[in-house]
Amino acid sequence: MIFGLTPLDEAEGAILAHTIRLKDRVLKKGTVLDADAVAALRAAGQPQVVAARMAPGDVPEDEAAARIADAALRPLIARSKSATGRVNLLAESAGLLVLDAALIERLNTLDESITIATLPNHSQVSPKEMLATIKIIPFAVPGPALAVAEALLRGGQALSLHPYRAMKVGLVMTELPGVKESAMEGAVEVTRARVEALMGTLLPVERARHEAGPTADALSRLKRQGAEMLLIAGASATVDRRDVGPAAIVKAGGRIEHFGMPVDPGNLICLGEVDGIPAMVLPGCARSPKLNGFDWVLQRLFAGIPVRARDIMAMGVGGLLKEIETRPLPREKAPTTPPPARAPRRPRQVAGLVLAAGRSRRMAPLNKLLVADTQGVAMIARVVDSVLESGVRPVLVVTGHERDRVQEALTGRPVIFAHAEDYAEGLSASLRAGLAALPEGAEGVLVALGDMPLVTPSVIQRLVSAFDPEEGRAIVQPTFRGKQGNPVLWGREFVPAMMEITGDVGARQLVGRHADRLVEVEVADDGVLRDFDTTEALRASPGFQAGRVKEKG
Repeated sequence: MIFGLTPLDEAEGAILAHTIRLKDRVLKKGTVLDADAVAALRAAGQPQVVAARMAPGDVPEDEAAARIADAALRPLIARSKSATGRVNLLAESAGLLVLDAALIERLNTLDESITIATLPNHSQVSPKEMLATIKIIPFAVPGPALAVAEALLRGGQALSLHPYRAMKVGLVMTELPGVKESAMEGAVEVTRARVEALMGTLLPVERARHEAGPTADALSRLKRQGAEMLLIAGASATVDRRDVGPAAIVKAGGRIEHFGMPVDPGNLICLGEVDGIPAMVLPGCARSPKLNGFDWVLQRLFAGIPVRARDIMAMGVGGLLKEIETRPLPREKAPTTPPPARAPRRPRQVAGLVLAAGRSRRMAPLNKLLVADTQGVAMIARVVDSVLESGVRPVLVVTGHERDRVQEALTGRPVIFAHAEDYAEGLSASLRAGLAALPEGAEGVLVALGDMPLVTPSVIQRLVSAFDPEEGRAIVQPTFRGKQGNPVLWGREFVPAMMEITGDVGARQLVGRHADRLVEVEVADDGVLRDFDTTEALRASPGFQAGRVKEKG
C-alpha cells in the first residue's frame, strides 16, 4: 500500500486518510475518491490530499476482514457484515466458547495489518453475543499475508462454540447433627439454579448420613433414576481424596480423577466418575451463587467437554476469581494510589462475645482478668475496649468467677452481661451462656478471650471485613506467621454445633471439620497468639512493668 501526500492528478481511486470539510460537502475518512470528489477538492483549491493507494496484490480492508471471518466460521458461529475493516463473530446458541490461543496468537503476529480480539477462553456466552472482532488496521492487507491467515484458520479451530446439553443431574446432601435445615435447603436451591441455567434438570435430592456407605447408596439410586452427572454436597469439608465424599464415589464403583484446584474460591473440589458419569464432591463455596471454580467445571461438562486432571491444573492463570482484604500485600509493594472505588457492601451484623468467666487457676490468688496495666486499666477492660472500638455490636461479656468484680471493672461501658452459672465446668459453659444471649439479628459472632489484651481493634475490623458466609467465608481466624490465633469470627450457622460442645474446650474443633468455610487472615503481630496465664508472662508483656503486677480495685 502506498500512503502519503497524493497530488489530485493521481488521487482518483485512492482512499482518503482524513476527513475533509468542504463548503458544500464533507469527504469522510475512508472515502474512495471518484472523479466528482477530486473535482470538488480542486475547486476548493486543495492541490493534494493524504491518501492510501493500493499496491499490486493488496486487498481492501472490508474484503480482507470478510475473507478472514469466513475462514474462521464454524458451526453455531455467525458473522456480521464488514464495515470500516471490521467483522464481528457472533454466537448462534448458548454455550461455551473454546479458543486455540496459540493459533490466535499466530494470526496476530502474522502481519500488523491483521488483528483478531476474542472473549477469554471458556467464556460462557448467550445467543447473539459477540465472540470476537476481526479488525484490519490499515486500508488494505498484503495479499500474501491474507492468504496465509486464511490457510491457518481453515486448517485449525481458532474458535469453536460448544452448546449446552440438557442433562439430568443428581445431588446428594450429606447430613451431620447440628446442621440447620435452612442451610441445607439454601444449598439445594443454589445448585438447582446453576443446573437450570445450563439447561439441566435437578433430580429429586437424596439425603444421606455423612458416611461413605450411605452416600454411595444414594449415588446408586440417582444413577438408576437416569442421572447423567452426580454431585455430592458434604456436610463437612473434604480435606483428602479418601475423605467421605470421594470414598463414596469409589464405593459406588467409580474412581477419583483429581482432588483440589488452583482456583479461589473453589480449592476443595473433587472430580471423579462412576461408570463414565461425571461425579463431583462440591467445595463449600458452591453453596453461594457467586462465581467459583465449580462453575468452570460444571460449564465444561454441560458443554460436552471432558474435564481431566490436567485441565483442572491448568486453571490457575486467572483462577483468582475475587480479590479480598484477607490477602495481605507487603507494605513496600503496596500501591501509592488508592484502588478504584467499589460499590458499598451492606455491613454484616456481627456481635462480639467476650469470655470472662474463668477462675484463673494458674495465677491464683490473683484474678488475671482484673490485673491492671501501667495505666491502671484491668486486662478485661482492655479486651472489651478493643472489641467496642472495632465497631461490632452488641458486645456481650460472659461472667462467672468473681462476677461482681468483673462487672465493676467494666463500669460505664456499653456491654450486655450474660452470667454462666456452670462456669466451673470450663470454657464450653461460658461459650454456651454467651451464645444463648446472642440477638436474633446477628449474622456472626466474634468470640474473644478475656485474657488476650494485645488484640487490636484494627485486627478485629479486618476479620469482620473478611466475613462473608455467602461466599464461603463463614469462619474467619487470624494467623501470625501461619499459626492460628484468636479471636475467631463464626457465622450463625455454626451456633447449634457450638452449643453442643462440652468440657473445658472452645469451638476450635469445628474449624477442622469446616475447612472449606474457613478463611485465614494473616496479621502483622503476635497479639492474636498471646494469652496470659502466669504473672511472669504478664510482666514480660507490653503495657505491664515488672514488679507492678497487681489486681485493680
